[in-house]
Amino acid sequence: MCLAVPMKVVEIHGDTGVVETGGVRQDAGFQLLEGVKNGDYVIVHAGFAIQRLDEAEALETLALFKGLEKAS
Repeated sequence: MCLAVPMKVVEIHGDTGVVETGGVRQDAGFQLLEGVKNGDYVIVHAGFAIQRLDEAEALETLALFKGLEKAS
């Protein structure tokens, strides 16, 4: 089972870049999405951004994950 965590785009280098969530950064490919910009929230799977999320949806999802973390 995969868990999709929203990640914020913090660097762009052509069709790749760096995404971040919770202080963790990782490289990601943006070849599957058009027009990715710094500050966008994306879902990353197997090293590729596969879906863009609006900021409100991304922040709500991250808050839910944080709540689950506190409950455990």
